[in-house]
Amino acid sequence: MKKIVVLLAAFALFSCKSKAQEEKKDQDFKVSKTEAEWKAELSPEEFYVLREAGTERPFSSELNKEYSKGTFVCAACKTPLFKSENKFDSGTGWPSFDREIEGNVAYSTDKKIGYTRKEEHCATCGGHLGHVFNDGPKETTGLRHCVNGDALDFIPADNGK
Repeated sequence: MKKIVVLLAAFALFSCKSKAQEEKKDQDFKVSKTEAEWKAELSPEEFYVLREAGTERPFSSELNKEYSKGTFVCAACKTPLFKSENKFDSGTGWPSFDREIEGNVAYSTDKKIGYTRKEEHCATCGGHLGHVFNDGPKETTGLRHCVNGDALDFIPADNGK
């Protein structure tokens, strides 16, 4: 019985996700809002991806096939993240880019699925975007920024300029 109590206590200790820690993390970003504020502003799909680090189904985003000239911005805070000239068809079912707009994307390590991946976030609001892999176009950076379309909005280029 004592072993069971110790195991349950250890499980509870290591599996707890403190709201205080989450709030502190949000304070590190220029745009910081409560969970309720994000839920009120984002669609359920955007909230799932951006705030809960979810992944949309492959080939489900209209932005996967968006190749017009323009800029892909964070769906939560509108920070410019990727330029259309850096987008390519990776065949994976998610919008893919060979580079980000420098300074607007932050990175962390993700070990949630049993191996290490490089996770990317909006540097302004901390919203989860996707992951970076080393299987992109070799003639450019060799990187593939695999981004959830629900994390992005597309702003077409102004043809008047």
